Amino acid sequence: MASIMEGPLSKWTNVMKGWQYRWFVLDYNAGLLSYYTSKDKMMRGSRRGCVRLRGAVIGIDDEDDSTFTITVDQKTFHFQARDADEREKWIHALEETILRHTLQLQGLDSGFVPTVQDFDKKLTEADAYLQILIEQLKKIETLKETTNSMVESIKHCIVLLQIAKDQCNAEKHADGIISTINPVDAIYQPSPLEPVISTMPSQTVLPPEPAQLCKSEQRPSSLPVGPVLATLGHHQTPTPNSTGSGHSPPSSSLTSPSHVNLSPNTVPEFSYSSSEDEFYDADEFHQSGSSPKHLIDSSGSASVLTHSSSGNSLKRPDTTESLNSSMSNGTSDADLFDSHDDRDDEGEAGSVEEHKSVIMHLLSQVRLGMDLTKVVLPTFILERRSLLEMYADFFAHPDLFVSISDQKDARDRMVQVVKWYLSAFHAGRKGSVAKKPYNPILGEIFQCHWTLPNDTEENAELVSEGPVPWVSKNSVTFVAEQVSHHPPISAFYAECYNKKIQFNAHIWTKSKFLGMSIGVHNIGQGCVSCLDYDEHYILTFPNGYGRSILTVPWVELGGECSINCSKTGYNANIVFHTKPFYGGKKHRITAEIFSPNDKKSFCSIEGEWNGVMYAKYSTGENAVFIDTKKLPIIKKKVRKLEDQNEYESRCLWKDVTFNLKIRDIDAATEAKHRLEERQRAEARERKEKEIQWETRLFHEDGECWVYDEPLLKRLGAAKH
Repeated sequence: MASIMEGPLSKWTNVMKGWQYRWFVLDYNAGLLSYYTSKDKMMRGSRRGCVRLRGAVIGIDDEDDSTFTITVDQKTFHFQARDADEREKWIHALEETILRHTLQLQGLDSGFVPTVQDFDKKLTEADAYLQILIEQLKKIETLKETTNSMVESIKHCIVLLQIAKDQCNAEKHADGIISTINPVDAIYQPSPLEPVISTMPSQTVLPPEPAQLCKSEQRPSSLPVGPVLATLGHHQTPTPNSTGSGHSPPSSSLTSPSHVNLSPNTVPEFSYSSSEDEFYDADEFHQSGSSPKHLIDSSGSASVLTHSSSGNSLKRPDTTESLNSSMSNGTSDADLFDSHDDRDDEGEAGSVEEHKSVIMHLLSQVRLGMDLTKVVLPTFILERRSLLEMYADFFAHPDLFVSISDQKDARDRMVQVVKWYLSAFHAGRKGSVAKKPYNPILGEIFQCHWTLPNDTEENAELVSEGPVPWVSKNSVTFVAEQVSHHPPISAFYAECYNKKIQFNAHIWTKSKFLGMSIGVHNIGQGCVSCLDYDEHYILTFPNGYGRSILTVPWVELGGECSINCSKTGYNANIVFHTKPFYGGKKHRITAEIFSPNDKKSFCSIEGEWNGVMYAKYSTGENAVFIDTKKLPIIKKKVRKLEDQNEYESRCLWKDVTFNLKIRDIDAATEAKHRLEERQRAEARERKEKEIQWETRLFHEDGECWVYDEPLLKRLGAAKH
């Protein structure tokens, strides 16, 4: 590779609010990307600005094949090449430069030979840090003694208060006197806690880690712990700054064209621009103060800790099993179904800054465009549910789904399919911070159902042959299975018996690394079947993108999707718009619904898929199509853990879920590792015995995965 690469690129500037032509020079040895207003200015050495490449991260937009970004020094620079080939050439050269200087930063691939003086300097530094550490340790020991003394005093105080309360109750009982908390003629008695508090030195008290608080022995108490924790966490001992850095390895000599006047010694400490007119994502790097982490109440989670027998083999479930005896006898929903769905994931993500070093290490292992299917992601970014359960949220509005079959006109049915489809995505996000659901293991099952509004399941006829045989015929039932591990394919099926409607789908998730983002391509399709009308609506799914993975991650959808009914000829085109680098809004969608053989739509829809969407009809009528903010989410019902089979999602992942809930990341990682190792061991055993994996509920039909016993098949068999 040449020591210098140069050529034209466009650069986004905030001053002009647009792209501006610049002449760029990439110095491979110096690790510097300089830019000039023209090639002539470059020859005269009049540099406009530069981007330092050591520690930089390159990002690309999967929706745009000519733009790319460089993130470094807490700034993001945006560039545009002429075409995809030109962008690829620059990205390849930039990645090679970044890699070289990152290795140099780590002490690899450098010609720097340390001297005895360098060794002595580092030895002195190490000794200085040791002394600082010893002093801090002494302070911590003193603080620990003071804290223990305070805790003992509080315990003593609580015991005395309890004794006083018991005595007061006894006197009240004996004399029949209604006492007051502060009687008028009472004599003030100093609290045994006061002398301790008054003599406590005013030192810094280090708060314990939340995980340690959760693990520590807890006892019932009627006193609020908030003020105590707030006092403990008020101050923290600062970490000393680095006292110095070692010698920087000398740069190798630069062989460059004579008209370029660059020197390795002129590499600036930070990237800059003469007018500071870069377009960079300042907000993304702003560290907002995170809310304090509260203790997690783990009461009522005993069942989560119950380990299932690892010796039980995964068997195909009996779809004709009778209603579980524990679910009869007039028990309430709270007794029958798991309350796991009532959780609140908001605020549990914590700041990604806590784990930034882990993410940076992960980024160093991958390259742009790399498939992330086999990359092990850190446990702390996991959401507390399986991907199979996330797919169930497509039916968070089951009333919209079943109302498709209530429409008497084919056009109205198509509009209702689009309405249900556009309402199906917002419920899948449990919080403002993007997190990744568990990757389902092969053979994993998730099943649930929804009770429709104004409907009761009491004395209702059960769907004994259905996917969830213990619910009524008027409910919407759902079942999902991980039918393949490599590639990762999930199949899921839903139906409502009384409404004669069913849905079958499969999705192959293919992840791709995009620099500052992660793209997930959802390959596959779904089919809504209205059995009374023999209509089948084939639909596709948008792609997902995890943005700002180094700061506060957020999710957006992108891509073109379609819904087609071959029988009626009605079809719809839906576009999920990703937010562009420069301006624009998040979460936008536009959609067009067409009549058979028409090139002009009779209904246009625009808005936000997680907000309000508006429809404009060819008649001139304008109306709110969907308002997801006001649309009530109907919670799914899942059997309690003790009633679930070993291979059901919540039972499989219960240890991971519980430890994530109490923020014990190490224990969650260990539990996740056990599941993954078990899956690998079973795969090795099947390979040795030359046994093919048999799916439980779905079978492959061409390029699709189809539920074994769909409603269409069962109704057809009943007629004969």
